[in-house]
Amino acid sequence: MEYLDFELPIKELEDKYKQTLEIGEGSEVDVTDTVKKIEKKIKATRKEIYKNLSPWQRVQISRHPNRPYTLDYIKAICGDTWLELHGDRNVKDDKAMIGGLGKIGDQSYMFIGQQKGYNTKTRQYRNFGMANPEGYRKALRLMKSAEKFGIPVVALIDTPGAYPGLEAEERGQGEAIARNILEMTRLKVPIIVMIIGEGASGGALGIGVGDRVVMLENTWYSVISPESCSSILWRSWEYKEQAAEALKLTSTDMKKMKLVDEVLKEPLGGAHRDRDAIFKSVADCITRHYTELKELESSKLVEQRMDKYADMGVYNG
Repeated sequence: MEYLDFELPIKELEDKYKQTLEIGEGSEVDVTDTVKKIEKKIKATRKEIYKNLSPWQRVQISRHPNRPYTLDYIKAICGDTWLELHGDRNVKDDKAMIGGLGKIGDQSYMFIGQQKGYNTKTRQYRNFGMANPEGYRKALRLMKSAEKFGIPVVALIDTPGAYPGLEAEERGQGEAIARNILEMTRLKVPIIVMIIGEGASGGALGIGVGDRVVMLENTWYSVISPESCSSILWRSWEYKEQAAEALKLTSTDMKKMKLVDEVLKEPLGGAHRDRDAIFKSVADCITRHYTELKELESSKLVEQRMDKYADMGVYNG
């Protein structure tokens, strides 16, 4: 397990806990009382640290290298029913955007999401979770297929942004994202959006329009990353913490501003601390929202979705 800077007090206690156990196993000394005290101290320290997280610390947790990614969720939730589909039928198969069919219980869903890598090789293969235009066009193709067969769509968002390279702009990055936003507003099947990590800029919005938008507790959703905001406003990345505070990008801020519908609680310390628990929470959340949405006629579903986004930012003074 890797630890973030602000988690080092927990690491020190956990190291001490392991050392105490080793001493107990390697000798006849009874360390039971000491172990219990350290366990108690670890729990208290965790609670104290995680109940007072700053926006920047939540950004750091959302990027934790041990945090589960899109395919982790899909494979855990769908098991053997997962069938990945490839290609945009135009340019190529974008490895940063994955999609396919899977079941939760007896219900089929079309899953779409950005996928990051676990090490240097897979990060390059997945382009660090930054999709090209063909990735968004693949996502749209799959959503249209889901609409044709009456299958609900689940979008899992975890991206530092759409790929900003020259070739992406040449192939119409802006148009691809704009087209997805347009088509998702009028898709005639339920769309459930889950923000499971980073939700940055148009890269997130390209698959982010939904009837229900849910953020995991330690995720963020914003027009720009704190580092980029800092570099624009202060000409330096040193002010990223102030930028994170000012951007109001946490799940709590998003819920307060009614830009998302629900904040899904994570295990203490983040989703990576108890993967089985977060996988179950996400699966239950998807099922719960689909159960509500499936009762609506397609015309009513689209109408409510459009009204929801049209009302964002409206102020009645």
